[in-house]
Amino acid sequence: MDDDVPARRTATVMHVRCPDRLPEETYREVLEQLTELSPVVQALPPSAALVELKGALRYHGTDARRLGEMLRVRTISRLGVDLRVGIGPSITVAATASARIAPPGGLLAVDPDQVTDWLGPLPVEALHGIGPRQAQVLRDYGIHCVGLLAAAPPATVQRLLGGRAGRSAADRARGVDPRPVVPRALPASASVRHTFPREALDGADVRSALLELVVRLGMLLRRRGQAARALTLHLSFAAGGGWEKTRRLPEPSAHDDDLRALAYQLMDAAGLQRGRLTRITLKGEDLVDADRVARQLSLEAGHEARLVAEGAIDRIRDRFGPGVIGPAALFRNAS
Repeated sequence: MDDDVPARRTATVMHVRCPDRLPEETYREVLEQLTELSPVVQALPPSAALVELKGALRYHGTDARRLGEMLRVRTISRLGVDLRVGIGPSITVAATASARIAPPGGLLAVDPDQVTDWLGPLPVEALHGIGPRQAQVLRDYGIHCVGLLAAAPPATVQRLLGGRAGRSAADRARGVDPRPVVPRALPASASVRHTFPREALDGADVRSALLELVVRLGMLLRRRGQAARALTLHLSFAAGGGWEKTRRLPEPSAHDDDLRALAYQLMDAAGLQRGRLTRITLKGEDLVDADRVARQLSLEAGHEARLVAEGAIDRIRDRFGPGVIGPAALFRNAS
């Protein structure tokens, strides 16, 4: 029971608002970044999403505010998109917080013990879920801020707004919102990318970057319980333009060995000579639930041993963080 107490006192719901009129493809890429933080993502098209952070806090070994900052850095650096990120103990508080941030982006986190004091002075129309007409009805009755709505008898609010809507508004004004974040509409693809700090020629640095993407993509797919039927490699060049090719895997997979073999084939197919790269994007396509993939036993003992090791490595990453273990080539490159 003691382990549950800190969880109840921690803000674990993240509400994310993308810029208005964001292209659908870019919105999908933002959702991909969210799934790197947590597998529990609820898409709210066309430009918002919810994220449940309870499990992610332990996985990443940090607090919710730091995860929000990490998310903004990633979307700005990888996608050129800034986000408005609200964090709170419930959907209502998190969504209200994200709406209070001025565009283009920022972060506002409200701790559970701050909810009453923070919500109270806000205009009643600022409370997430209160529409303009409802706000006008409440204002006509003299309820112009959330604190007054919270203090009003619930029966009175129900008479003003209607039974169900009134109960919901009265509860949310007091910070009560038991709705869970429900995973919804995960993207049909999963993409990871690496941007080079300087223009790079095909060589050790490029191969190391591709290996890093393979590891990140495999981790992302396994955490989401998905497998890819195909991979797409996209190369962006300093001179402008790009190169892209898609190939199918022999069978759906989320295992590093399978993804690496096909990724290297795709890179070889590019036939790079003197092309200077600025970015590599690796995308898993035509995703399926991993539970639907029939695992074929391999006659190669080494392959089976690597699959067992992969499971152990994932457990180590879950406990100590994603960067503590990986292919030796990545650590040699980092040093």
